[in-house]
Amino acid sequence: MSEQSRGKYALILGGMSAFGPLSMDMYLPALPAISGELNAGASQVQLSLMACTIGLALGQLVMGPLSDTYGRRRPLLIGVVVFALASLACALAPSAYALAALRLVQGFGGAAGIVIARAVVRDLFSGVALAKFFSLLMLVNGVVPVLAPVLGGQLLRVTSWRGVFVTLCAIGAALLVAALLALPETLPPEQRRPGSLPQTLRTFGGLLRDRMFTGFALSAALAFAAMFAYISGSSFVLQDVHHLSPQMFSVVFGVNSIGIVAMGQINGLLVGKVDSRRLLAIGLGGNALGGLSVAASTVLGLGLFALLPALFVTVASIGLVFPNATALALSGHRETAGSASALLGVLQFMIGGLVSPLVGIAGSDTAVPMGLVMGALSASAVVVFAVLTRRRAEPERR
Repeated sequence: MSEQSRGKYALILGGMSAFGPLSMDMYLPALPAISGELNAGASQVQLSLMACTIGLALGQLVMGPLSDTYGRRRPLLIGVVVFALASLACALAPSAYALAALRLVQGFGGAAGIVIARAVVRDLFSGVALAKFFSLLMLVNGVVPVLAPVLGGQLLRVTSWRGVFVTLCAIGAALLVAALLALPETLPPEQRRPGSLPQTLRTFGGLLRDRMFTGFALSAALAFAAMFAYISGSSFVLQDVHHLSPQMFSVVFGVNSIGIVAMGQINGLLVGKVDSRRLLAIGLGGNALGGLSVAASTVLGLGLFALLPALFVTVASIGLVFPNATALALSGHRETAGSASALLGVLQFMIGGLVSPLVGIAGSDTAVPMGLVMGALSASAVVVFAVLTRRRAEPERR
């Protein structure tokens, strides 16, 4: 594949896989404003984050197997249309609960881009090239968390939080046009699998019985959930507890996201020279170090001086975790790439969605719940990786 083609696919697939951060990060600076206008508490507003995350998880569970049966292109286009329309509907939400319901639909549609982008990459690449391309996607995908909160913060200068969702609708429409014009079908009819609920459940069961797949997928999901706890709670912690402006919050959020991009590119340089499993172990170790440091800084009340570096380490480590965990998990499942990609996404977004209400359980004037959740999740990721992906010793020959 030529460098021009690689660049084109990286831009398109990176944009598609960025539906998750687009859906969540762009409106983060507006959470306090949404809470005020809709007369809702922090936990009620964070319910919209949980709903979107559950939609992203369930959508992947559906769209991944469908892409194994009907090809990648058709489910992808349908999902992007749903995302764009649901984003527009979110702009008209009259209450926090209506917003949460619409965010569920928005996440369901956006899931198609996330899960099918990974499956398309698996269709096109294997081995070291697979891990390298996922690192390239981190460059494109990593820019979105940098720009999304900054754009959201700047949009709030000229419009309300409802304008943020109108902008998301426009982004969805632009990605739909890009997919229509430049993304071909990558799964030929002869390689597609028959689709039925029993067959899908058997495929999922086989994947979950694969100890290595489950270990790589679950450890990455727990590390993602630690980052999602930060995504869910940081707007209240940094703005309400530490009194940063929406614009300054977006800068801090962007700097942390630059860490993901930087580590993703370092990973791309190291893949092929350093074993992917070792790189993943380093990433998970960094994630645990950062998460436990966040917990310590919030419990002990050490302030921004201790909190900001700990958040940076936690978030930046994802640049090592995601490319290697995804490549290792998918490497042995070419025939069921869509279903395997779906399980990866389901674990990530479902765990993240379930823990997000815990971050705001004590209200918006304390950072302790966010710190404890991040510390527990990041430490659990290391334990799962160590236990489930441990290579079994070969029996001694006599």
